[in-house]
Amino acid sequence: MSIDRRSLLAGIGALAIARPACAVAPAPLVLAAASLQESMNAAANAWARKGHARPILSFAGSSALARQVASGAPADLFLSADEPWMDYVQQRGLLMPGSRVPFLGNRLVVVQSAGAPRIAANVPLARVLAQGRIAMADVEAVPAGRYGKAALGRLGLWNSVQSRVVRAENVRAALALVERGAAEWGIVYATDARTSRRVRAFRMFPANSHLAIRYPVARLKASRSLDAEPLRRFLVSREGKAIFARFGFQPL
Repeated sequence: MSIDRRSLLAGIGALAIARPACAVAPAPLVLAAASLQESMNAAANAWARKGHARPILSFAGSSALARQVASGAPADLFLSADEPWMDYVQQRGLLMPGSRVPFLGNRLVVVQSAGAPRIAANVPLARVLAQGRIAMADVEAVPAGRYGKAALGRLGLWNSVQSRVVRAENVRAALALVERGAAEWGIVYATDARTSRRVRAFRMFPANSHLAIRYPVARLKASRSLDAEPLRRFLVSREGKAIFARFGFQPL
């Protein structure tokens, strides 16, 4: 064997040995509820700063994401804005056993345009919502919409407002309707209201007017990224939850 050939083979061998130490695992694909946009991007940046590939993030209503998973979407993690849509995925045998964890809470608020006249805090909600359009995420499927419908029903207001509800694809779309004046009122998460300077939170719904808002995270059986499980553990760790807390979420 010539010296050049031996040198070439030795070089290839050295590369093969060195590669595992410097290779970066493929970036996980994360399907996350629309209300997690800012917080999940911040968490993804923090993860990348630790030397990992930055996760690929896809945001939509939890109902749409759960159906994507059920249709075979090749994702790694699913973060839902409620337990029922995670149940939907789990009942189809699509979650990695033992990976499901409820890790965040939220609150529901009524918002109005930041430019609208202020209304005294002691004015009953029934009087406030007696007129005008009310933007809500789809009340039959999307968690924020279902929580909102339940809250209005518990307060005895749903029957009087339902004809004026403008249904949106997800909670961020509902927020956008209020921002651009297409609806006078909106029902969104408290964390959504914090993201916009064009709306202000008017009234927080009583916590007992709807089911507790809980965001679970789970790894999917379709997961192929070696970083998926470490990322999941990071998100539910004290460090990970602290990131979401900065955006107004309540760590569980």
